[in-house]
Amino acid sequence: MDIPKGKLIAVGGNEDKGTYPNPRTKKKYYLDFFELGILKRFLKEVPAKKPHIEVITTASMIPEEVGERYISAFSILGVEDVRLMHIKTEEDALLSEYIQRINVCDGVMFSGGDQSRIIRMFQNTQLLEIIKQRYMDEPFVIAGTSAGAMAMSKAMIKGGSAPESLLRGAVKMGTGLNLLDGVVIDTHFVKRGRFGRLMEAVVTYPNTIGIGLGEDTGVLITEGHKVETIGSNLVVIADGYDVKYTNIKEIEKGRPVAIDNMIMHVLAKGNIYDINTRTFYRSEEAYRHATLLPAE
Repeated sequence: MDIPKGKLIAVGGNEDKGTYPNPRTKKKYYLDFFELGILKRFLKEVPAKKPHIEVITTASMIPEEVGERYISAFSILGVEDVRLMHIKTEEDALLSEYIQRINVCDGVMFSGGDQSRIIRMFQNTQLLEIIKQRYMDEPFVIAGTSAGAMAMSKAMIKGGSAPESLLRGAVKMGTGLNLLDGVVIDTHFVKRGRFGRLMEAVVTYPNTIGIGLGEDTGVLITEGHKVETIGSNLVVIADGYDVKYTNIKEIEKGRPVAIDNMIMHVLAKGNIYDINTRTFYRSEEAYRHATLLPAE
């Protein structure tokens, strides 16, 4: 399997809005979807000194408002070349202007909203193929928050009530952008109690790793398998490889799902999880020592 040269940053949503460089910063700079510390990490991973960032607001029903908040937040961090892609229809995704901009930008960010809108607009488009190609072949950074994070995987959670989870059919699944295979991502994970939803999604697809992102928290995924926690909250990993039994294929819709031997990990800031080896590491140093990588 080819190792991507790019990086993914998936964020759980509802980030802390209270962290700003200057307490006098006006309220107009409030950003509903990104806390500045996570934005800083995104910019750190982009190799360009003066990066050109494209913000894709497709998932949002208020794209202009959301886009302006991103521009304001990036401006606080000294980034001036931030452009907005308000792709609202399938026809918009075909525009040559957008294709040209995706070809030359240094990173893209998908906003929150409805992940199904992202898939509907981007599937089978040249725009998506360019994003995938650049992610595989270049140090290209793709970030997404909430819906933008959930859309990254091949198997994607489309929706479903958390209280009804673990009743077969409560979780609605679909196909995402396929930047990650063998993984399913859920967001707003801790406050909305989506543990059962992620577990049901994982056993629906055998041999899958579930990543549950808490609010104000994200993961940096390097080489397609190294998952580092960033932000202030928690990331929950649901490892479905060692499940010994589940009745999900046998029961009728609405009946309780049984699961034997699902392994869970809880990651805080700086912890690392390797998707390939399904191993938890307490730090970057521990990861490098175990994998015999040189210290940075």
